[in-house]
Amino acid sequence: MLSAERVKVFWQPGCTSCLRTKEFLTKSGVEYESINVHGNPAGMEELRKLGARSVPVVARGDRFVFAQALGDVIKFLDLKVQVQERLSPDELVKKLELVLPAACRYIRQIPAEWLDKPFRNRNRPIRVLCHHVFRIVEGFLESMQDGRELTYERIMKEAPALRSGEDIARFGESVLARLQAWWKTYPDRSCSRVMDTYFGKHPLHVVLERTAWHPAQHTRQLMLILETLNIEPDRRLGAADLAGLPLPDKAWDDEKEAA
Repeated sequence: MLSAERVKVFWQPGCTSCLRTKEFLTKSGVEYESINVHGNPAGMEELRKLGARSVPVVARGDRFVFAQALGDVIKFLDLKVQVQERLSPDELVKKLELVLPAACRYIRQIPAEWLDKPFRNRNRPIRVLCHHVFRIVEGFLESMQDGRELTYERIMKEAPALRSGEDIARFGESVLARLQAWWKTYPDRSCSRVMDTYFGKHPLHVVLERTAWHPAQHTRQLMLILETLNIEPDRRLGAADLAGLPLPDKAWDDEKEAA
């Protein structure tokens, strides 16, 4: 077991990879210091001193690794575990064909007066989260088209002009259509080429998997938002719909701040 003093996890609420990383380390028997950088200037400064600008990050001493790909965390900490078998690229696209329409349905159900409010302990308007679900996929498609690095800024780009839930849902439908058009003609069905991303160089298959499970996890959060508002989600995504995606157990990180 690795000592708690040597391993730190930098994270923030609502971050899909942050929650997955923390759950993974706990299941793997790794003790770690949990540092929530959201609204925490000291934690953010410590993160920046390492040389990182985004989370999740797993650090040991002055070395760190981005944790979007669990394989990188396993290698960094020299863990004797394996990640789950990855769905095929075609299966991953099919998952997105379930997830993105579901997100559109749920966004249309959120009352307009709630769109500018934050959810729980993440100071981010629900509207921004809704757009982000689809921007993850759009950013991926842009990088596939222009060959440029898939940057953090690219997937986090906001769209102030999209104000209503209907506007965002229609945007999501357009992103799905673009994804389907791309996959229909993309020649490398194994997705074996290496892609530059903000969390390192990875085979396209790995990046496509993240492009599928990342919005899937946020879509689970949209269902949680509706449940919190006592609104039954329209045609819930169930376990069978999400099977094979490397999702966290929980939809939202419920870790409490230390007193």
